[in-house]
Amino acid sequence: MQPRNMSMSGVVDLAAVKAAGEARQKAEQARAAATKDGGAGGGGAVAPSSLVIDVDEAGFERDVLQRSAEVPVVIDFWAEWCEPCKQLGPLLERLAVQYNGRFLLAKVDVDANQMLMQQFGIQGIPAVFAVVAGQALPLFQGAAPEAQIRETLDQLIQVAEERFGLTGIAVDPEAGVGAGAGAAEPAEVPAGPYDALLEAAARALDANDFGGAVQAYKNVLVDDPGNIEAKLGLAQAELLARVQDLDPQQVRKAAAENLSDVAAQLAAADLDLVGGHVEDAFGRLVETVRRTAGDDRDAARVRLLELFEVIGGDDPRVASARAALARVLF
Repeated sequence: MQPRNMSMSGVVDLAAVKAAGEARQKAEQARAAATKDGGAGGGGAVAPSSLVIDVDEAGFERDVLQRSAEVPVVIDFWAEWCEPCKQLGPLLERLAVQYNGRFLLAKVDVDANQMLMQQFGIQGIPAVFAVVAGQALPLFQGAAPEAQIRETLDQLIQVAEERFGLTGIAVDPEAGVGAGAGAAEPAEVPAGPYDALLEAAARALDANDFGGAVQAYKNVLVDDPGNIEAKLGLAQAELLARVQDLDPQQVRKAAAENLSDVAAQLAAADLDLVGGHVEDAFGRLVETVRRTAGDDRDAARVRLLELFEVIGGDDPRVASARAALARVLF
């Protein structure tokens, strides 16, 4: 899900950037005024349904460029005839609501907005971009697994907050809900319990049956994709399966002698992590992402995300590496 090498020249002109900057100042003033007044009544809060908007060429500056001064705007370029778009679109719409105002989703029908498609240099759809404070960023092209999309959104949100001070927009969950309006869907109750499957997976790990452990954890995640224990166990089992037949001396020699050998860098990072050198593993992969492109860059980025799962998102070393990854991606 790495950004493609798309040409961004001419996408946002100086006048639009200036307009976005002015809009950002107004948005900050409005937020400050709402905070001073106690924020009662939502202070301009929007309904969850307003987090997904259809955008055309005529409204692009207003709905995307100027809105990007207060919240990251993710643009989904799609078409009715595009089958992958039908998979990706609903997923992005659901995530927009779940992220609760941290980003706004703008949907652009390329058949009706050819000029925008040309300006963004899009070669195929679905294609997903972001606009932050008037600046356009390519995110990914084609359908992608939800976990990878979430990682990219998290990085985008982090960059928007750290570099531009954009913390999103307030959402009122009650807005728009009433007679004839669809109430928010109730939260899904996790399926389970999965004690027997998780115990079987742990036994397989203890017996070095990594294939069996991987399958057992996947069986849990099929019904309960958010199961933390299964996600962590799966990441660990897959890591151990990758390193079990490696020759550490040969791997490290290959990685040191050829920095452009991405496979060697991935293997060395795996060994670093198993050996307890977490920062070294993360740093190696961030650097590999920085100096590569295309499929090689994607492979390094995905492996880094997999190693994040092994350590756990709450670990400060993961937070630091996420920030470093965001800097090289954006």
